[in-house]
Amino acid sequence: MQFASLSANLLFVSFIAYLVAMMFFGGAVKGSKSAATYKNNRWGNIAIVITIIGFITHLGSFIARWIASGHAPVSNMFEFMTAFGMMIVGAFILLYFLYRTPSLGLFALPLAVIIIGYASMFPREVSPLIPALQSYWLTIHVITAAIGEAILAMSAVAGLVYLLKHIDLTKKSKQRFWLESVMFTLVLVIGFVLSSSTFAVMGYEAKFTYVTKDEQPAQIVYNYPPLFGMNAYESLTPDTMTPLAEMPPIVNAKTLTTFVWSVATGTVLYLLLRLVFRRPLAAVFQPFAKKANAQMMDEIGYRSVLIGFPVFSLGALVFAMIWAHEAWSRFWGWDPKEVWALITWLFYAAYLHLRLSRGWEGEKSAWLAVIGFIIIMFNLLAVNLIIAGLHSYA
Repeated sequence: MQFASLSANLLFVSFIAYLVAMMFFGGAVKGSKSAATYKNNRWGNIAIVITIIGFITHLGSFIARWIASGHAPVSNMFEFMTAFGMMIVGAFILLYFLYRTPSLGLFALPLAVIIIGYASMFPREVSPLIPALQSYWLTIHVITAAIGEAILAMSAVAGLVYLLKHIDLTKKSKQRFWLESVMFTLVLVIGFVLSSSTFAVMGYEAKFTYVTKDEQPAQIVYNYPPLFGMNAYESLTPDTMTPLAEMPPIVNAKTLTTFVWSVATGTVLYLLLRLVFRRPLAAVFQPFAKKANAQMMDEIGYRSVLIGFPVFSLGALVFAMIWAHEAWSRFWGWDPKEVWALITWLFYAAYLHLRLSRGWEGEKSAWLAVIGFIIIMFNLLAVNLIIAGLHSYA
C-alpha cells in the first residue's frame, strides 16, 4: 500500500504542475508580440519545463501503481483515464518540441486536467484482476489503444485551435453554433467533476437490490440521488429518493443517473459562465488562438491522425481481437464497446480518405478531427459506462 499512496501523491503533483503550466502557456501566448517571441519566450520555456516535470511525476505515479497492484494500471476507469491523460501530455510534449507552439499547450493541458479530474471521481482502490483481465494481451491492447487515442486527441486540439482562429464569432452561423456546442460539451465534463465532488463531500450513499440480466440477485450503491432504478430494484436505504423510472437490464441505471446529474450540473454551470462573460465561451477563448499559425495547426492535426490511426488500429482492433479470443474464445462478438471501436476506426479511415482524395484541408479537416475525438470520448464514457456489455467491468 506504500506504493499506492506514493502513486496518489505523485498524481496530485502532476495535476498541480499541469495547472501551473497552463497559466504560463497563457502568458506565453498573451505576451508574445511577434512570431519569433510566440515560438520562443521565457514564459513558454518555463511552461514546458513545468509540463515535463508534471509528466515525469505522472509517469512515476503510473509505475508506482503498477508495482502496488502487480499488473498494468489500466484495468478500470480510474487507471485508464489517468493513464490516458498522461499519454495526451506526452504526445503534446513531443509536438511542442517539433513545432514550438504554446497555443497547443494552452488547450492540450486543460484537456488532460479535465480527464484526470474526471478519473478521480471513480473508485481508486487497488484490486485484483478478474479472470478475463488476467492476460498480458490486455496490457498490450489497452496501452496501445490509449496511445493511439492520445495522439488522435492532439489532432482535435489542433483542430479546435484552428477553428477558434478562423471562425467569425461576431456573426451568427452554423460554424459558430457547433463550435460553441464543443465548448458546452467540455463544460459538461467539468459539471460531472463538480457534481461528483459535491455528493462525495456530502457522503451521499443509497443502496439498492436488483435482478441482473442473468436473473441473479445483486446489490448496487448510488453516489447520487437515484433518478433511475435497476431491473426489479428495491431500496435498502431508508428515506432515499424513489427512482423516477426503472431501466431494462441492458442499461446501467446507476451510470445513467450519474450522466443526467452531470448534464444538469454542466448545463447550469454553462449558463452561469455565459451570464458572467456575457458572450459565447468560444469567444472567451478565441484570443488565445489568434496568434497560432493556421497552416501549422492544420499540419499538426493531419500528422497526428496519420500516426495515431495505425496505432489505434493495432490497439483497439488487432490486439483487442487477440485478447477477446483468449478471454472469450471469439475474435468478435458485436459487444457495444467493440462496435463503437469499429465506428471510431471507420470514421478516421473516412477522415484520411477525404483528406487525401477529396482535398478536405483547413476548416473541414479541423471539424473532422474535433468530431473524431468526440466519438472517442463517447466510447469511453457513454458506451463504457451506460450500456451494459462485456466491458462493463471497466
